[in-house]
Amino acid sequence: MSPSRSVHLSLAIVAVIALVAGCTGGTGGLGAVPTSAPTASAEPTGPDLTPGASGSPTPSDEPTISSEPSDEPTASADTTSAPTSAPSKTAAPAATMIVRAYFVLGGEPGVAGLVPVLREVPKSTAVAAASMKALLAGPTASESGDRRISTAIPEGTTLKSISAKNGVATVDLSTEFDSGGGSASMQYRLAQVVYTLTQFGTIKSVVFQIDGETVTVFGSEGIVLDGPVGRADYFDQLPAIFVDRPAFRAGFASGGRVSGNADVFEATFRIAILDANGQSLVDQQVMATCGTGCRGSFDATLPYTVSKGQWGTLRAYEPSAKDGTPTNVREYPVWITPGG
Repeated sequence: MSPSRSVHLSLAIVAVIALVAGCTGGTGGLGAVPTSAPTASAEPTGPDLTPGASGSPTPSDEPTISSEPSDEPTASADTTSAPTSAPSKTAAPAATMIVRAYFVLGGEPGVAGLVPVLREVPKSTAVAAASMKALLAGPTASESGDRRISTAIPEGTTLKSISAKNGVATVDLSTEFDSGGGSASMQYRLAQVVYTLTQFGTIKSVVFQIDGETVTVFGSEGIVLDGPVGRADYFDQLPAIFVDRPAFRAGFASGGRVSGNADVFEATFRIAILDANGQSLVDQQVMATCGTGCRGSFDATLPYTVSKGQWGTLRAYEPSAKDGTPTNVREYPVWITPGG
């Protein structure tokens, strides 16, 4: 095959898998292993072009941020995506980009918590504003039904403005944002905004405003916000094992990276990839940088063998110290493909 035909073939393959994607399947106990491919989301999606989590970006991942985020994110390790059904040979529109929005995946204590979900949005230099608008739009019907994804942000909340300077984003939201809900809801909605904005390496923390006024005490629960808040302020809103990459329904090729953070016994847990029939393709031990009462980061590669692209399941769990029974099991769909 000539070099030019090889390049064209490679581009065609990328286009085939770059149509639908998308911390972090039902949750709760181990549950039944899926016997068929998870239902694909109905909304248009594309490849995961967002940079790595705040705190561990690579230089090429960081959009430049001045008074308003000004560069669209560049490709990262989580770059493949999944088609809604059979792959199409039509590439995603050039006038769109992919951002992450962080919602809440339900489940038992230790399993429930934030999960990243990909969103295809109109291409813009204001990536932080685009990600916030995607967040405020809420989960899709299929996500909130089949997969039990929800949002703690009240309906009707709108984005008034957003700016960033020296790693701190100031986000001004409408008054609906601090209305209703108890303490858990209030903490979750703050966490959703913080994690959504800090997906960009140049934003480390967030200051909240409501109708132009800086918030120091949030909501009727009296949550004190005495300065910028970052991801570490909302570890309680994460599951025991928080997978930040790949995102919910994102593409995940063999040999791809799985990264996030965890607070588990002796920092040790396992990540598995299941195929469309629920068969385990790989079940690998992973170690975080800290464990048992502290939250440590992890970054692992998972090679597996699969004959063709299909919906599979990413499963993260902690074997119990007593008898190895899976605990803190979190799982969600990913589009699995043979490695390059």
